[in-house]
Amino acid sequence: MDGEQIQAIARGVAERLRESETVYPFGPEHEVYKVGSKIFAMCTDGPGAPIVTLKSDPEESHVLQLAHPNIRPGWHMNKRHWVSIWPVDAHAPNNPDFSEQLIEELIEDAYMRVVYSLPKAKRPLEYRER
Repeated sequence: MDGEQIQAIARGVAERLRESETVYPFGPEHEVYKVGSKIFAMCTDGPGAPIVTLKSDPEESHVLQLAHPNIRPGWHMNKRHWVSIWPVDAHAPNNPDFSEQLIEELIEDAYMRVVYSLPKAKRPLEYRER
């Protein structure tokens, strides 16, 4: 799967999430997805390839990076709380490809991680605890 395909899947998922908004605070080449004014994902170009960067749990991101060489510490982000999904490339020829399902799950997890970090009043209605 190439970087453009990874970004297309990420966009599709991010755009259909409740109260997700697309903004360009870092310029037109950095497509940022927010919920409640907090970033959960970004589609941008890394060195030589389109990538997707996502909010992640530090422990889960470590496991993901061990299991998938194309999931790496967040490019230009906090390396502990963000990961970047890179396309399969010549530098990692034995690297397993990503499934669409894995990308969807990672986007949804990033979104939920941010949603539950928001004050209840700023969360999408269905995620507010009564």
